[in-house]
Parts: sequence; structure tokens; C-alpha cells
Amino acid sequence: MSQRCEVCGKGPATGHAVSHSNIKNRRRFEPNLQLVRRMENGHVRRVRMCTRCLRTSRKAGA
Repeated sequence: MSQRCEVCGKGPATGHAVSHSNIKNRRRFEPNLQLVRRMENGHVRRVRMCTRCLRTSRKAGA
């Protein structure tokens, strides 16, 4: 399954895992995706959403 937010499109980023001895290994930074039930067009739909979008959507609904 793709690691991509269905709301904002945020996906994995790449960088280095740096050890204590400063050895650098390539790694992926995965977005924190959550499976959320959301109303769209009058139907409940399960959406993979990053936590930043989840917080923003809760704020907009208040």
C-alpha cells in the first residue's frame, strides 16, 4: 500500500540515519498515516490521512 496522504499528498522523504560514529546510511522518513472514517458526499469513506491533516480537519470542523 502506498505511503501517501489522500488529503495533502504528503509521501515518504529520504535522508540519512546518522550513527554515533557519524556513519550515514540512507533511510526513508514515512509520514504518520492514520486510517480515518470521513464523510464525503454523504457517504462514510475510509481515508489514509496524515496526522497534520487530521488535526487541521478537526480544527476546521469546530
